[in-house]
Amino acid sequence: MEIQVGKIYRHFKGNYYYIQDVALDSETKERMVIYKPLYERQDSKLWVRRETMFFEEVQKGRTDNITGQKLRFELCEDLSVDYTKK
Repeated sequence: MEIQVGKIYRHFKGNYYYIQDVALDSETKERMVIYKPLYERQDSKLWVRRETMFFEEVQKGRTDNITGQKLRFELCEDLSVDYTKK
């Protein structure tokens, strides 16, 4: 599974995030997802996470998995708009 830049993903806890870009870790060359929340946060406006972790499976039985998702982040086909194309 590969991240789709310019799309919106939903976290299993229910919040939505815009995928800004993909970068490489300077030491390991591992792919990193750069994303920003689509809601107001005080701690940060931009986040980065390993792509493998971005798509990891949510442990069964987690009470905070309010969406019932299988993966930590899932593409929101119905909400995704490519804002990079003007």
